[in-house]
Amino acid sequence: MKTNIFDVGLLHQYHIFIPENIFKPFAEAKLNRVRVKASFHSKTIEFYAAVKRDMETTDFKIMFGKRLQKELGVFQNDYFEMQLFEDNSKYGVDVPEELEVVFKSDVEAFEVFETLTAGKKRSIIYAISRYKNIQTRIDKALIMCQNLKRGHLNPYTILKN
Repeated sequence: MKTNIFDVGLLHQYHIFIPENIFKPFAEAKLNRVRVKASFHSKTIEFYAAVKRDMETTDFKIMFGKRLQKELGVFQNDYFEMQLFEDNSKYGVDVPEELEVVFKSDVEAFEVFETLTAGKKRSIIYAISRYKNIQTRIDKALIMCQNLKRGHLNPYTILKN
């Protein structure tokens, strides 16, 4: 499932509003996570997002924070193109290759990871992903595995020794 390409504006500091008529097929299918493709001038980015109904309007909204705004090169009141796709990923986010490799070598930690809620899994994956250095991602994934096996499941402290 996917939408046609549509124009959106960065009219709110951290949210993009999606008209109800565009998101309606997703809402009817009870899909609240999407893969997003956004384009501005010659730049295109892709990311995953949760879609929430806006309480003040009949529209829907997704978070679009400063990091994504900077990556796409948009500013307040800019308009750009967007397309939504059904999220067919296992966790609702791209898993770093380093984390996949560590999980393959530590089945026990992976089994504990699989018992976590979808949101905690995504938080942990995001935490590992934010490191740019490959070795740091590996090191943090190894620490995370040890903490999972010890029963430390808090996504905010799971990467600490």
